[in-house]
Amino acid sequence: MQITIVGAGAWGTALAIAASRQSAQAGLHVSLHVRDAAQAQALQQQRRNARYLPGQDLPEGLAIVTQPLEALAQHAKPEDLFIIATPMAGLRQVLQALAEVPASVAWLCKGFEAGTGLMPHEVQAQVAPRLKAGALNGPSFAQEVARSQPTALVAASPHASVREALVQAFHGATLRVYANDDIVGVEVGGAVKNVLAIATGLCDGLELGLNARAALITRGLAEMTRLGVALGAKPETFMGLSGLGDLVLTATGDLSRNRKVGLLLAQGLSLEQAVTSLGHVAEGVYSARTVHQRARQLGVDMPITEAVVALLDGRVKASEAVQMLMGRGPRGERV
Repeated sequence: MQITIVGAGAWGTALAIAASRQSAQAGLHVSLHVRDAAQAQALQQQRRNARYLPGQDLPEGLAIVTQPLEALAQHAKPEDLFIIATPMAGLRQVLQALAEVPASVAWLCKGFEAGTGLMPHEVQAQVAPRLKAGALNGPSFAQEVARSQPTALVAASPHASVREALVQAFHGATLRVYANDDIVGVEVGGAVKNVLAIATGLCDGLELGLNARAALITRGLAEMTRLGVALGAKPETFMGLSGLGDLVLTATGDLSRNRKVGLLLAQGLSLEQAVTSLGHVAEGVYSARTVHQRARQLGVDMPITEAVVALLDGRVKASEAVQMLMGRGPRGERV
């Protein structure tokens, strides 16, 4: 099996490292596709991704490739696997390049596409409908995966062959991969948890307390589930790794970029200042509005998401966003 990871950011590099470590015994050949020639040369010479994953050596068996994706696709076999490790904004372009590939394809990005409001699998259905594709998702920080710290992920696809390819490529001693055919639920969990992590970072930055954090995460899970079910997901998916698991990690983990945005906004930084200081993409900033728009179209109540969008748009201050939530009238607890 040839595994090609498209995108040499932190997460793409970490998964390339993880697959390479077990490639010898599993009969895998792993390549990291790098679009920028200068970055590719640096990776090849230094055998490190100094910008996105500093301090982590690349395995000797990991190949760095720069050929056009269309050329790589022409030589692909049905048993091969392409992993798209770009941000959500780059997914459509990569899928177009791989539209006719006979191999399995999966993406790592989480969110709704800006402008269209589409989830990743909906983008794929639009631009590359003949692909056998899916998503690899779950509670994971790139640094910990690269360091071989125990992690569990979800391989989601309506195609059993894609789920099996992802398990074969990444399941090992320190990385467990569970299969799931509910790609809608897995993708909704991955998108909404980023928005909720901004809210939780705001809560912690304002020092509202652990009670408030617990309430926010719990009611955030209810929002996520409501939207997912309205889009056709299975409710039980949100109690799994890509729902509750990813939400808890992203909302509370110090390595979370989306949580960091909330913390910085609570300190009084502008959104532009907060995003600039990260140096990396925080998908929740870009997907919050599309999550809210999709929810409104479906008549789904998502008050936490609504407060985050108002804050990001500059319509309310941090303290006012809290008042928006606490000022809501009483109601029964339900999803």
